[in-house]
Amino acid sequence: MLDKNGIAKRIAREVKDGYYVNLGIGIPTLVANFVRDDISVEFQSENGVLGMGPFPFEGDEDADIINAGKQTITTLPGASFFDSALSFGMIRGKHVDLTILGAMEVAENGDIANWKIPGKMVKGMGGAMDLVASAENIIVAMMHTNKAGESKLLKRCTLPLTGVGCVKKIVTNLAVLEVTPEGFKLLERAPGVTVEDIVKATEGKLMVGEAVPEMHI
Repeated sequence: MLDKNGIAKRIAREVKDGYYVNLGIGIPTLVANFVRDDISVEFQSENGVLGMGPFPFEGDEDADIINAGKQTITTLPGASFFDSALSFGMIRGKHVDLTILGAMEVAENGDIANWKIPGKMVKGMGGAMDLVASAENIIVAMMHTNKAGESKLLKRCTLPLTGVGCVKKIVTNLAVLEVTPEGFKLLERAPGVTVEDIVKATEGKLMVGEAVPEMHI
């Protein structure tokens, strides 16, 4: 089973040379810490940063340099800062190659809910709706179940939707799954996790092949 860093490390393998990548808040922000050193990647944040690096070491933080989740970040040589209008122009203009988001629920058809729980105060929807409407490649980083042990990979989302039919791949603490027209397809299982564990933790339709390899991170 993976922890949050393990999920981020596995997703980092999906990042290719030359990509422009948007990282959502939560687990996705950790991905920048694990990208290979031999490739060139530009991480973008919707608050107006292009060229984010890994998180700073304790004592090296600069309170004026933050991501969209208000976390202190580092920047790489050549990084740039701009207003949110230009940032969202980049997103809506489909100039982001890969978007990595957290989620509260994902449905078997690729719907995602990640911005609001009814009855709980929310500061705003942020940029997630723009990202899911514009990005062609969306990977979700999430825990497979909630704190009550209930599946977060569902037949249908029960929370207000952020986007419809947009998620391509999901990496959880238990597995890597692809979203297909037929439902979730199990691609890899986390170390120490059995196929039966994943089946029990998945409410949505799950397709399982004869041999499911253990993921390498």
